[in-house]
Amino acid sequence: MSGLEIVRDPQVLRARRARWRAAGESCALVPTMGNLHAGHLALVRAARERAGRVIATLFVNPGQFGEGEDFDAYPRTFEEDRRKLSDCGVDLLFCPTVADVYPDGWDGHTRVTVPGLSGILCGATRPIHFTGVATVVTKLLNLAAPEVALFGEKDYQQLTVIRRLVRDLWIPVEIVGVPTVRESDGLAMSSRNRYLTADERARAPALYRVLCAQAAALAGGVRDFAAVSAAGMADLAAAGLEPEYFEVRRADDLELPQPADSHVVILAAARLGRARLIDNVRTRLNPDPGSPIIGGP
Repeated sequence: MSGLEIVRDPQVLRARRARWRAAGESCALVPTMGNLHAGHLALVRAARERAGRVIATLFVNPGQFGEGEDFDAYPRTFEEDRRKLSDCGVDLLFCPTVADVYPDGWDGHTRVTVPGLSGILCGATRPIHFTGVATVVTKLLNLAAPEVALFGEKDYQQLTVIRRLVRDLWIPVEIVGVPTVRESDGLAMSSRNRYLTADERARAPALYRVLCAQAAALAGGVRDFAAVSAAGMADLAAAGLEPEYFEVRRADDLELPQPADSHVVILAAARLGRARLIDNVRTRLNPDPGSPIIGGP
């Protein structure tokens, strides 16, 4: 499908959205950092089903990269991304510069922080990351004013942070999580998978296998969450990964699960060479007989 409009000026985006609204057209937003893969395109397809117009954004956000992280090395593939989005029927691609998004620079910019959620799990080792995510997503939601915005469930903590900020700041948008898209061997698709060597790529699916194994243990009656975490960490290390965390959390708010809770998510992060892999699997603590793992294979 042709007709993709590319916009770099935030005020032009605002004007396009106002024109669509005046015509009674609904809008869905798909924020990305580019280097698009099938997981991103699944977000676009889901957006097409929910709104008459689709805006995708492409912005590598310096606010969510800490010192020594891969901001400069992050893959930038604009022409390939543009073609994919055009083929998927996106109406408008918003790709601002850093100066457009942060006119006074990141250090002097107003920031949005979601307390509690931003300092755990990935936030424990990436202390500014979720403030950067929350800030840029708030700006994009305010600018594009979509009825719905779509995010991948692979970044489960990010999705939870965004749902919380939308609730707390009364932003009138529906946040939709789209299931993780995986390679045939279970590895969650990620732009950073291209950092993996051939040997590392062969080991990487262990992350999902270990998550599924421990989710099955929980579904089968195991309730010692500390033992599940320790077993997951040990199994990842045995598979040749460098585990960062392996945690069981309540699915809706990422608090530690309580005996009465029924829906949990196991989240994990591990390093493998240059790549930092994250993934998660949801399950029920008290399932009906024969009920499947949520988010399992």
